[in-house]
Amino acid sequence: MEPFVRLTGVAAPIDRVNIDTDAIIPAVHLKRIERTGYGEFLFSSWRFNEDGSPKADFVLNQPSYAAANILVAGRNFGCGSSREHAPWALNDYGIRCVIAPSFADIFFNNCFQNGLLPVVLPEEQVQRIMALTTENPGLQLNVDLEGQRIWDENEELVLDFDVDPFRRYCLLNGLDDIGLTLQQEDKIAAFEAGRNR
Repeated sequence: MEPFVRLTGVAAPIDRVNIDTDAIIPAVHLKRIERTGYGEFLFSSWRFNEDGSPKADFVLNQPSYAAANILVAGRNFGCGSSREHAPWALNDYGIRCVIAPSFADIFFNNCFQNGLLPVVLPEEQVQRIMALTTENPGLQLNVDLEGQRIWDENEELVLDFDVDPFRRYCLLNGLDDIGLTLQQEDKIAAFEAGRNR
């Protein structure tokens, strides 16, 4: 898993609540077993018309936000089914951080297992970021997991956030559950060797 330490990038506002995993990656696209290849289908029912042409009014289709790697959204982001494909699609598209007032529990956990940082901030702070990124298309934010701080390029906005220390450690070091287990490889090997005697 790719570590997340600090990210500087364009933030795209999606001012909607209850964005579910079927909107993030519609079920019709879940035909792969790899974690890659889903980015082109991210928000596909919102991004594209039935003929495959892009919908000009969707934020990620607008030139100023096309290269966004941070999303700012309403509460309960990632609700719905528990598909891990949702963080896979976000990551594959290039989104490494989602900022929202709240997240669905399973999606929230899946983010940390896939190198994606979900930042929980109070509603009024999320609305400030939403307004700033809407009024200034293409505005870049800095998200520093080490310092647990977010700020814009002009420092009009400087916000602190909290992340569980264990999850923070894992994300900073690029460790999912498998990576954590492999840190104990010597002890596991010694245990197995002792068992086989």
